[in-house]
Amino acid sequence: MPSLDQALRAAFDARQQLLGELHRQGTDCYRLFHGSQEGAPGLTVDRYGPQLMVQSFHHPLDHEALRTIHQQACSFLTQPLQLIYNDRSQSNSRIDRSDAVLQPEAAALEDQIGHEWGLSYRVRARHSGQDPLLFLDLRNVRGWVKAHSAGKSVLNLFAYTCGVGLCAAAGGAREVWNVDFAERNLAVGRENGALNPQLEPMHFIHSDCFPAIRQLAGLPVSARRGRVLPHYPRLAQRPFDLVLLDPPAWARSAFGTVDLLRDYQSLLKPALLATADDGVLICCNNLAKVPMDDWRSQVLRCAEKAGRPVRDWQSLAPAEDFPSHDGLPPLKVLILRL
Repeated sequence: MPSLDQALRAAFDARQQLLGELHRQGTDCYRLFHGSQEGAPGLTVDRYGPQLMVQSFHHPLDHEALRTIHQQACSFLTQPLQLIYNDRSQSNSRIDRSDAVLQPEAAALEDQIGHEWGLSYRVRARHSGQDPLLFLDLRNVRGWVKAHSAGKSVLNLFAYTCGVGLCAAAGGAREVWNVDFAERNLAVGRENGALNPQLEPMHFIHSDCFPAIRQLAGLPVSARRGRVLPHYPRLAQRPFDLVLLDPPAWARSAFGTVDLLRDYQSLLKPALLATADDGVLICCNNLAKVPMDDWRSQVLRCAEKAGRPVRDWQSLAPAEDFPSHDGLPPLKVLILRL
Protein backbone atom coordinates (compact mmCIF):
# COMPACT_ATOMS: atom_id res chain seq x y z
CA MET A 1 0.00 0.00 0.00
CA PRO A 2 1.57 3.34 -1.03
CA SER A 3 1.85 6.17 1.47
CA LEU A 4 -0.75 8.92 1.27
CA ASP A 5 1.87 11.26 -0.16
CA GLN A 6 2.74 8.79 -2.92
CA ALA A 7 -0.90 8.00 -3.67
CA LEU A 8 -1.76 11.69 -4.02
CA ARG A 9 1.17 12.37 -6.34
CA ALA A 10 0.25 9.42 -8.55
CA ALA A 11 -3.39 10.52 -8.74
CA PHE A 12 -2.48 14.11 -9.58
CA ASP A 13 -0.02 13.00 -12.26
CA ALA A 14 -2.69 10.77 -13.83
CA ARG A 15 -5.01 13.80 -14.12
CA GLN A 16 -2.65 16.19 -15.86
CA GLN A 17 -4.18 15.83 -19.32
CA LEU A 18 -7.78 15.61 -18.09
CA LEU A 19 -7.53 18.75 -15.99
CA GLY A 20 -6.07 20.65 -18.92
CA GLU A 21 -9.12 19.67 -20.97
CA LEU A 22 -11.52 20.54 -18.15
CA HIS A 23 -9.98 23.96 -17.59
CA ARG A 24 -10.17 24.75 -21.31
CA GLN A 25 -13.88 23.86 -21.39
CA GLY A 26 -14.61 26.08 -18.37
CA THR A 27 -14.73 23.48 -15.59
CA ASP A 28 -13.19 23.92 -12.14
CA CYS A 29 -15.23 21.27 -10.29
CA TYR A 30 -13.74 17.75 -10.33
CA ARG A 31 -12.36 14.90 -8.22
CA LEU A 32 -8.65 15.12 -7.51
CA PHE A 33 -8.36 11.87 -5.54
CA HIS A 34 -10.69 8.85 -5.66
CA GLY A 35 -9.36 6.95 -2.69
CA SER A 36 -11.18 3.65 -3.18
CA GLN A 37 -9.37 3.17 -6.49
CA GLU A 38 -6.18 5.14 -5.86
CA GLY A 39 -4.70 3.78 -2.67
CA ALA A 40 -6.69 5.21 0.26
CA PRO A 41 -10.16 3.64 0.59
CA GLY A 42 -12.68 5.91 2.27
CA LEU A 43 -10.96 9.15 1.29
CA THR A 44 -12.03 11.61 -1.42
CA VAL A 45 -10.54 14.95 -2.42
CA ASP A 46 -12.66 17.21 -4.63
CA ARG A 47 -12.26 20.68 -6.02
CA TYR A 48 -15.33 22.89 -6.20
CA GLY A 49 -14.23 26.20 -7.69
CA PRO A 50 -12.26 28.03 -4.98
CA GLN A 51 -12.68 25.22 -2.46
CA LEU A 52 -10.90 21.96 -1.72
CA MET A 53 -13.26 19.47 -0.08
CA VAL A 54 -11.68 16.54 1.76
CA GLN A 55 -13.99 13.82 3.08
CA SER A 56 -13.18 10.70 5.09
CA PHE A 57 -15.72 7.86 5.24
CA HIS A 58 -13.90 5.09 7.16
CA HIS A 59 -11.91 6.90 9.84
CA PRO A 60 -10.99 10.51 10.68
CA LEU A 61 -7.90 12.17 9.26
CA ASP A 62 -5.27 13.63 11.55
CA HIS A 63 -3.99 17.14 11.13
CA GLU A 64 -0.77 16.09 9.40
CA ALA A 65 -2.61 14.07 6.73
CA LEU A 66 -5.01 16.93 6.09
CA ARG A 67 -2.13 19.41 5.82
CA THR A 68 -0.39 17.11 3.31
CA ILE A 69 -3.50 16.87 1.14
CA HIS A 70 -4.10 20.61 1.17
CA GLN A 71 -0.51 21.56 0.41
CA GLN A 72 -0.11 19.03 -2.39
CA ALA A 73 -3.40 19.98 -4.06
CA CYS A 74 -2.64 23.71 -3.98
CA SER A 75 0.86 23.06 -5.30
CA PHE A 76 -0.44 20.83 -8.09
CA LEU A 77 -3.06 23.37 -9.18
CA THR A 78 -0.68 26.31 -8.57
CA GLN A 79 -3.30 28.28 -6.68
CA PRO A 80 -4.65 28.62 -3.14
CA LEU A 81 -7.86 26.78 -2.27
CA GLN A 82 -10.11 27.16 0.76
CA LEU A 83 -10.00 23.92 2.78
CA ILE A 84 -13.14 22.14 3.97
CA TYR A 85 -12.86 18.83 5.83
CA ASN A 86 -15.91 16.66 6.49
CA ASP A 87 -15.42 13.54 8.59
CA ARG A 88 -18.26 11.19 7.64
CA SER A 89 -16.89 8.09 9.33
CA GLN A 90 -19.53 8.22 12.06
CA SER A 91 -23.30 8.36 11.74
CA ASN A 92 -24.64 11.83 11.07
CA SER A 93 -21.10 13.26 11.02
CA ARG A 94 -20.58 15.27 7.87
CA ILE A 95 -18.60 17.78 9.95
CA ASP A 96 -15.44 17.14 11.95
CA ARG A 97 -15.91 18.43 15.51
CA SER A 98 -13.00 16.75 17.27
CA ASP A 99 -10.17 19.20 16.68
CA ALA A 100 -10.46 22.97 16.37
CA VAL A 101 -7.34 22.97 14.21
CA LEU A 102 -9.28 21.09 11.52
CA GLN A 103 -12.11 23.60 11.34
CA PRO A 104 -12.31 25.74 8.19
CA GLU A 105 -11.95 29.48 8.04
CA ALA A 106 -15.25 31.35 8.13
CA ALA A 107 -14.87 32.45 4.50
CA ALA A 108 -14.76 28.83 3.36
CA LEU A 109 -18.26 28.24 4.74
CA GLU A 110 -19.79 31.02 2.67
CA ASP A 111 -21.66 30.22 -0.55
CA GLN A 112 -19.27 30.01 -3.49
CA ILE A 113 -19.51 29.67 -7.27
CA GLY A 114 -18.07 26.73 -9.18
CA HIS A 115 -18.02 26.14 -12.93
CA GLU A 116 -18.66 23.21 -15.24
CA TRP A 117 -19.01 23.14 -19.04
CA GLY A 118 -18.74 26.94 -18.96
CA LEU A 119 -21.76 27.32 -16.64
CA SER A 120 -21.86 28.72 -13.10
CA TYR A 121 -23.17 26.71 -10.15
CA ARG A 122 -23.91 27.48 -6.53
CA VAL A 123 -21.46 25.65 -4.26
CA ARG A 124 -22.16 25.19 -0.54
CA ALA A 125 -19.59 23.16 1.37
CA ARG A 126 -21.80 22.23 4.33
CA HIS A 127 -25.55 21.86 4.35
CA SER A 128 -28.22 19.30 5.22
CA GLY A 129 -28.07 17.49 1.89
CA GLN A 130 -25.47 15.63 -0.12
CA ASP A 131 -22.14 17.01 -1.33
CA PRO A 132 -21.72 20.70 -2.22
CA LEU A 133 -24.88 20.80 -4.38
CA LEU A 134 -23.29 19.22 -7.48
CA PHE A 135 -22.57 15.50 -7.99
CA LEU A 136 -19.27 15.41 -9.84
CA ASP A 137 -19.53 11.90 -11.29
CA LEU A 138 -22.53 12.99 -13.41
CA ARG A 139 -20.48 15.58 -15.33
CA ASN A 140 -20.29 13.51 -18.54
CA VAL A 141 -24.07 13.11 -18.52
CA ARG A 142 -24.56 16.84 -18.15
CA GLY A 143 -22.12 17.40 -21.00
CA TRP A 144 -23.97 14.90 -23.21
CA VAL A 145 -27.27 16.63 -22.50
CA LYS A 146 -25.75 20.02 -23.28
CA ALA A 147 -24.55 18.71 -26.65
CA HIS A 148 -27.86 17.03 -27.62
CA SER A 149 -30.65 19.32 -26.40
CA ALA A 150 -31.01 21.87 -29.20
CA GLY A 151 -34.67 22.47 -29.98
CA LYS A 152 -35.89 19.71 -27.65
CA SER A 153 -38.25 19.49 -24.72
CA VAL A 154 -36.38 18.10 -21.71
CA LEU A 155 -37.69 16.46 -18.54
CA ASN A 156 -35.23 16.25 -15.64
CA LEU A 157 -36.55 13.83 -13.00
CA PHE A 158 -35.09 13.72 -9.47
CA ALA A 159 -33.54 16.99 -10.56
CA TYR A 160 -31.69 17.76 -7.29
CA THR A 161 -30.16 21.22 -7.93
CA CYS A 162 -31.08 21.09 -11.64
CA GLY A 163 -27.63 20.74 -13.18
CA VAL A 164 -28.93 18.58 -16.02
CA GLY A 165 -31.70 21.08 -16.69
CA LEU A 166 -29.19 23.92 -16.73
CA CYS A 167 -27.08 22.09 -19.32
CA ALA A 168 -30.19 21.41 -21.41
CA ALA A 169 -31.01 25.12 -21.37
CA ALA A 170 -27.42 25.93 -22.31
CA GLY A 171 -27.67 23.44 -25.17
CA GLY A 172 -30.62 25.28 -26.71
CA ALA A 173 -33.57 23.24 -25.42
CA ARG A 174 -36.88 24.89 -26.23
CA GLU A 175 -38.36 23.81 -22.86
CA VAL A 176 -36.88 22.39 -19.63
CA TRP A 177 -38.81 20.90 -16.70
CA ASN A 178 -37.01 20.11 -13.42
CA VAL A 179 -38.96 17.85 -11.04
CA ASP A 180 -37.93 17.27 -7.42
CA PHE A 181 -39.74 16.63 -4.14
CA ALA A 182 -37.49 18.98 -2.12
CA GLU A 183 -38.16 22.70 -2.46
CA ARG A 184 -34.68 23.47 -1.08
CA ASN A 185 -33.15 21.60 -4.04
CA LEU A 186 -35.25 23.52 -6.53
CA ALA A 187 -34.36 26.77 -4.75
CA VAL A 188 -30.70 26.07 -5.53
CA GLY A 189 -31.76 25.23 -9.10
CA ARG A 190 -33.33 28.68 -9.34
CA GLU A 191 -30.08 30.18 -8.01
CA ASN A 192 -28.17 28.28 -10.69
CA GLY A 193 -30.51 29.70 -13.31
CA ALA A 194 -29.96 33.22 -11.95
CA LEU A 195 -26.18 32.70 -12.08
CA ASN A 196 -26.52 32.07 -15.82
CA PRO A 197 -28.83 34.90 -16.95
CA GLN A 198 -27.99 34.34 -20.62
CA LEU A 199 -30.09 31.14 -20.61
CA GLU A 200 -33.83 30.82 -21.20
CA PRO A 201 -35.81 30.32 -17.96
CA MET A 202 -36.51 26.76 -16.82
CA HIS A 203 -39.64 25.31 -15.20
CA PHE A 204 -39.46 23.98 -11.64
CA ILE A 205 -42.02 21.37 -10.55
CA HIS A 206 -42.15 20.80 -6.79
CA SER A 207 -43.53 17.27 -6.69
CA ASP A 208 -42.83 13.70 -5.72
CA CYS A 209 -41.55 12.14 -8.94
CA PHE A 210 -43.98 9.19 -8.80
CA PRO A 211 -47.18 11.20 -9.38
CA ALA A 212 -45.42 13.60 -11.74
CA ILE A 213 -44.04 10.97 -14.09
CA ARG A 214 -47.16 8.80 -13.95
CA GLN A 215 -49.39 11.73 -14.93
CA LEU A 216 -47.06 12.72 -17.76
CA ALA A 217 -47.12 9.09 -18.94
CA GLY A 218 -50.94 8.93 -18.80
CA LEU A 219 -50.97 6.40 -15.93
CA PRO A 220 -53.14 6.54 -12.79
CA VAL A 221 -51.67 7.84 -9.53
CA SER A 222 -52.30 5.57 -6.55
CA ALA A 223 -51.29 5.58 -2.91
CA ARG A 224 -49.90 2.83 -0.76
CA ARG A 225 -52.49 0.38 0.54
CA GLY A 226 -54.72 1.97 3.17
CA ARG A 227 -53.22 5.44 2.80
CA VAL A 228 -54.80 8.67 1.61
CA LEU A 229 -53.00 10.43 -1.20
CA PRO A 230 -51.38 13.68 -0.12
CA HIS A 231 -51.63 16.77 -2.29
CA TYR A 232 -49.62 16.77 -5.49
CA PRO A 233 -49.49 19.10 -8.52
CA ARG A 234 -51.83 18.08 -11.34
CA LEU A 235 -50.06 17.66 -14.66
CA ALA A 236 -51.45 16.88 -18.10
CA GLN A 237 -50.23 13.88 -20.07
CA ARG A 238 -47.52 14.84 -22.55
CA PRO A 239 -44.28 13.45 -24.00
CA PHE A 240 -40.78 14.95 -23.84
CA ASP A 241 -38.03 14.62 -26.43
CA LEU A 242 -35.35 13.94 -23.83
CA VAL A 243 -35.95 12.49 -20.36
CA LEU A 244 -33.35 12.07 -17.60
CA LEU A 245 -34.12 9.47 -14.91
CA ASP A 246 -31.59 9.65 -12.07
CA PRO A 247 -33.27 8.30 -8.91
CA PRO A 248 -31.63 7.80 -5.51
CA ALA A 249 -30.69 4.27 -4.51
CA TRP A 250 -33.64 4.00 -2.12
CA ALA A 251 -36.44 6.30 -0.98
CA ARG A 252 -40.01 5.89 0.26
CA SER A 253 -42.98 8.20 0.03
CA ALA A 254 -46.78 7.97 0.18
CA PHE A 255 -46.75 7.32 -3.58
CA GLY A 256 -44.26 4.46 -3.76
CA THR A 257 -40.76 3.20 -3.05
CA VAL A 258 -37.68 3.90 -5.10
CA ASP A 259 -35.54 0.75 -4.98
CA LEU A 260 -32.80 0.50 -7.59
CA LEU A 261 -31.91 -3.03 -6.53
CA ARG A 262 -35.35 -4.69 -6.60
CA ASP A 263 -37.73 -2.44 -8.51
CA TYR A 264 -36.19 -0.09 -11.05
CA GLN A 265 -39.14 -0.85 -13.34
CA SER A 266 -41.68 1.10 -11.28
CA LEU A 267 -40.00 4.31 -12.39
CA LEU A 268 -38.63 3.12 -15.71
CA LYS A 269 -42.01 2.19 -17.24
CA PRO A 270 -43.64 5.64 -16.81
CA ALA A 271 -40.38 7.33 -17.89
CA LEU A 272 -40.46 5.27 -21.09
CA LEU A 273 -44.09 6.22 -21.71
CA ALA A 274 -43.33 9.90 -21.14
CA THR A 275 -40.56 9.86 -23.75
CA ALA A 276 -41.63 10.98 -27.22
CA ASP A 277 -41.41 8.81 -30.33
CA ASP A 278 -37.84 9.05 -31.64
CA GLY A 279 -36.94 10.51 -28.24
CA VAL A 280 -34.11 9.73 -25.83
CA LEU A 281 -34.33 8.40 -22.29
CA ILE A 282 -31.19 8.59 -20.14
CA CYS A 283 -31.30 6.10 -17.26
CA CYS A 284 -28.94 6.20 -14.28
CA ASN A 285 -28.26 3.63 -11.57
CA ASN A 286 -25.75 4.50 -8.85
CA LEU A 287 -25.99 1.27 -6.84
CA ALA A 288 -22.55 -0.36 -6.90
CA LYS A 289 -23.84 -3.87 -6.23
CA VAL A 290 -25.93 -3.90 -9.45
CA PRO A 291 -23.83 -5.17 -12.40
CA MET A 292 -24.16 -3.19 -15.62
CA ASP A 293 -24.94 -6.25 -17.78
CA ASP A 294 -27.78 -7.38 -15.50
CA TRP A 295 -29.23 -3.91 -15.22
CA ARG A 296 -29.03 -3.25 -18.96
CA SER A 297 -30.88 -6.51 -19.69
CA GLN A 298 -33.55 -5.54 -17.17
CA VAL A 299 -33.96 -2.10 -18.73
CA LEU A 300 -34.25 -3.45 -22.28
CA ARG A 301 -36.80 -6.10 -21.21
CA CYS A 302 -38.90 -3.49 -19.43
CA ALA A 303 -38.89 -1.31 -22.54
CA GLU A 304 -40.16 -4.22 -24.65
CA LYS A 305 -42.94 -5.01 -22.18
CA ALA A 306 -43.97 -1.36 -22.04
CA GLY A 307 -44.35 -1.28 -25.82
CA ARG A 308 -41.42 1.13 -26.17
CA PRO A 309 -38.65 -1.07 -27.61
CA VAL A 310 -35.18 0.47 -27.70
CA ARG A 311 -33.88 1.14 -31.22
CA ASP A 312 -30.36 1.86 -30.06
CA TRP A 313 -28.47 2.29 -26.79
CA GLN A 314 -25.09 3.34 -25.50
CA SER A 315 -23.46 3.42 -22.10
CA LEU A 316 -21.73 6.50 -20.75
CA ALA A 317 -18.98 6.11 -18.15
CA PRO A 318 -17.88 8.79 -15.67
CA ALA A 319 -14.83 10.84 -16.60
CA GLU A 320 -11.26 9.84 -15.78
CA ASP A 321 -11.29 11.62 -12.41
CA PHE A 322 -13.51 8.72 -11.25
CA PRO A 323 -11.22 5.80 -12.19
CA SER A 324 -12.43 2.20 -11.96
CA HIS A 325 -9.80 -0.54 -12.14
CA ASP A 326 -12.34 -3.21 -13.11
CA GLY A 327 -14.21 -0.97 -15.56
CA LEU A 328 -17.36 -1.25 -13.46
CA PRO A 329 -17.93 2.13 -11.79
CA PRO A 330 -20.82 2.43 -9.29
CA LEU A 331 -22.59 4.98 -11.52
CA LYS A 332 -24.07 3.30 -14.58
CA VAL A 333 -25.67 5.32 -17.37
CA LEU A 334 -27.65 4.08 -20.38
CA ILE A 335 -28.74 6.38 -23.21
CA LEU A 336 -31.77 4.80 -24.88
CA ARG A 337 -33.13 5.89 -28.26
CA LEU A 338 -36.76 4.89 -28.57
